[in-house]
Amino acid sequence: MRVRKLTFAALAVAAGLSLTACQNGEDDMGQSAPSSAAGASSTSGGSGSGGSGGSGQDGAKDSGGQGTAAGTGSNVNSKIGKCRTDELEITASDSTIGGDTDGTVAVQLKNGGGRDCVLSGYAGVDLKTSAGSLSAERTGEKATPMTLKDGKSVYFGITYPINESGGSGVRITGLVVTPPDETKSVTLDWPGAATLPVTDGSGSQVKVGPMGSAGQGEG
Repeated sequence: MRVRKLTFAALAVAAGLSLTACQNGEDDMGQSAPSSAAGASSTSGGSGSGGSGGSGQDGAKDSGGQGTAAGTGSNVNSKIGKCRTDELEITASDSTIGGDTDGTVAVQLKNGGGRDCVLSGYAGVDLKTSAGSLSAERTGEKATPMTLKDGKSVYFGITYPINESGGSGVRITGLVVTPPDETKSVTLDWPGAATLPVTDGSGSQVKVGPMGSAGQGEG
């Protein structure tokens, strides 16, 4: 009986030790598993924040930068530039009205450049004559900037004294027109009277008005 009691006691102690070891193992595993899971979560979060999240923010910045650049480019492209000589179809016609003391030539500038453009101020006007080049003087009228739509026209006027002296006068052989703010000119046939009266040379007898001054307006 004593031997059996000792055997049972030994088994009970061994079973207790085994149960305690199992519980400790489970506790260790329970603590280790959440720690490992937390570590994985942290790594994934770090990757999301530093990877996809960072890329998303950088992408937003890049997109914003491109948007700004596009906006700037769009503003530049939408800004209407001045009319260039090569974009304008320039013609001249006699617009003298019977009874006027002065002759009038209307110069037409038609926008054929495929875009709207701005004309501002006075064109340069020179007459080719038998006595040399004669530059027209500005009338002094206020020049208002205008947008010339593609395909539309604007006119300005040139006035000059009619030769009623009975003499041969100064023969006009051509008209040179330089659009406002341009250096390139076009040479046209002179459509007005054939001659100018001879003067003493004090000031120009030929006058030029600003854009829109010929009366036809835009057409």
